[in-house]
Amino acid sequence: MTNMIQSAIDQVAALTWAAYEKARAAGALPAGGEAVTVTIEIPRDTSHGDYASNFAMAGARELHMAPRAIAQAIVDHLDLEGSYFQKAEIAGPGFLNFTLGPKWYSEVLSAIEREGAGYGSGGDGAGKKVMVEFVSANPTGPMHMGNARGGVLGDTLANVLRRDGWSVWKEFYVNDAGNQINKFARSIYARCMQLTVGEANYPFPADGYQGEDIRELAQGFLAREGIDFPGGTAEGEWLEQMAQYGLEHNIPKMKADLNKYGIEYDQWFFESSLHNSGYVAETVGLLTEKGWTYEKDGALWLNTTGLLKKKYMAEGKSQEQVDKLDLKDDVLRRANGFYTYFAADIAYHRNKLDVRGFDLAINIWGADHHGHVARLQAALDGLGLNGSRRLVIVLMQLVNLLQDGKPVKMSKRTGKAIALHDLLDEISVDAARYYFNNRAASSSLDFDLDLAVRQDSENPVYYVQYAHARICSLLARMRESGAEVCGAGQVDACVLTQPEELALIKSLAQYPEELHLAARDYDPSRINRYLTALAGDFHRFYNACRCMVDDPCLQSARLKLVDTTRDVLANGLNLLGVSAPEKM
Repeated sequence: MTNMIQSAIDQVAALTWAAYEKARAAGALPAGGEAVTVTIEIPRDTSHGDYASNFAMAGARELHMAPRAIAQAIVDHLDLEGSYFQKAEIAGPGFLNFTLGPKWYSEVLSAIEREGAGYGSGGDGAGKKVMVEFVSANPTGPMHMGNARGGVLGDTLANVLRRDGWSVWKEFYVNDAGNQINKFARSIYARCMQLTVGEANYPFPADGYQGEDIRELAQGFLAREGIDFPGGTAEGEWLEQMAQYGLEHNIPKMKADLNKYGIEYDQWFFESSLHNSGYVAETVGLLTEKGWTYEKDGALWLNTTGLLKKKYMAEGKSQEQVDKLDLKDDVLRRANGFYTYFAADIAYHRNKLDVRGFDLAINIWGADHHGHVARLQAALDGLGLNGSRRLVIVLMQLVNLLQDGKPVKMSKRTGKAIALHDLLDEISVDAARYYFNNRAASSSLDFDLDLAVRQDSENPVYYVQYAHARICSLLARMRESGAEVCGAGQVDACVLTQPEELALIKSLAQYPEELHLAARDYDPSRINRYLTALAGDFHRFYNACRCMVDDPCLQSARLKLVDTTRDVLANGLNLLGVSAPEKM
C-alpha cells in the first residue's frame, strides 16, 4: 500500500544520488559518494523545506570537500522535472532542503481515493500468525477498570496488527482451575451456609471473595437446590457444583459486557482443558527431560535461575551483571501433587507457540505482573520455543477514575467498586474506547468522567467525531447548492496553496506511517494522537479556507480535500472501534 511520506524520502535519496553521479561525471565532485551514510528528515520548521538531507555534511570526509561546496554541486546538478519537489535549497552548514510540489499533494489524494478503506495498510506482518491475548480476567467476579483498559488496548492492537499484514487471532484465557476457583467455590459455600443457618453461626473465610456478587450467586444456587442444601452431600461435592454454577453465571456476563464494549474473541480458552488433557503434566515432563527441573522438599522445581542467566547472557548482560540479580527458582508441582499456576501458564504458552503454531504471541498484562515476564519467556526458551523473541508482553499501568477532580472508587448507583458494566452505564462505549486507548500502555491513565461526557473541544473523542460530522454537514450543504465531489484525477492540486491546505494534506499522508509505528511498537494509542492532530488540522483549514467560492477549480479541489479527510477520520475511528457520526 502507498506511503507517500516514505515515497518522498525515497525520492530525495534517489534525486540526490542522481545529482551526485552527474556532478562526479562532470568533475564537480570526486568519487566516494557510495560510502556516504545519509539521513533524510522532516524539519519541524517548514521554512526549511519539507525534507532535509545531510548528504553534503555526511560526505565531507569521504569526498574531502567542504559541505557547502558539496551541497552546491548537488543543487547545480539536480533535475526536479517530474518529481515530487518544486525546489531544493542549501541551508546552514550544508543541509539540502527539498520543498514539495503539487504532484506530491495530488498523489496523496489519489492514493487515499484508490485504496479506500484499506488506506494506511502495510505488509510488515507478511501474513504471519499472531495471537493477541487480553483481559483474561479471573471469572470470579465483575471486570474492573484495569480490564476495561486492557480490553480496548488489546482489541485495538489486534486491529492495528491486522492492518499491518498480520493474521490475527484474539483470545481470552479463562482461569477456571486452581486456587482462585477453589476460593471462589468456598466463598459461595460460606454464603450459602450463612443464608441457611445465619451469619453468626458460620464463619466466612478470611481470604474469601467479599463482593455482593458472591451473595447473589449463593442466593441463586440455593433457589436452584431448594431444601437439599446442605443435606447429606459432602462439602467437596458442593464445592465442585458451586464452582461450576458460578462459572456458568459469570462467564456469560463477562461475554455480554465485552460484547457491549465492542469486543469479540476468536476463542475463549479454558485453563481446565490443559489439566484435563494432561498437557500441563506433559509440558513439565518436557522441561524435566531437558534438564531444567529438580526435586526438593517433595516438590518439583524449575531451575528458573539457570534459565534466566542463560537468557540475560544471550541478551548481552555481563556475568557480573547477572550475578547481581536476585534470581529465584519456581515450583512447578507442589508436594501434594498439584501443578502451580506457573506450570499451567508455561503449558498454555507452549500450546500457543508449538501446537497452534503462532509466530508471535502478545499478552496484555497489568504492570504488577512485570516480574513474571522474563521467567515465562525463559521457561519457553528452555522448551526450545524461543520465548524471548516470540512472546511479547505489553505491560499496562493503572487507571485512575476521576469525577469532580477527585478519585472515584465506588459506583454511586450500586455502592460497589466500579466495574466495566457500571462504567458503560455512565458513559458511551465510544468515549470509553477512545479514552482507555488515549495514552500508551506504559503510562498511567487518568480517566475523567466529567470530561468524557462533555460536548466541546476539550473532550478528545468529541473533538475528533465533531470534525467528521462537520465535514458531513459541509458536504451535504454543498450538494444542496449543486456542488459534487470530483475524483482525484479531476482535481488540480496546484490551486491548493494555503498553509492550512498543505498542512492538512501532509497530515493525511502521515496515516500509513502512524499505523506502521503503532504496529511496530505495539502502541495503538498513536492512532488516537494522530486523529486528534488530523482533526485539529481540519478545524484550522475549515476556519481559514471557505469551500463555497467563485473559482470552480478551487472549490472542487477543496471539496475533494475535505471529503478525503472525512475518509481518513472514519478509517482511523473504525480502527479504534469508535463510531464516525454524520451529525452531532
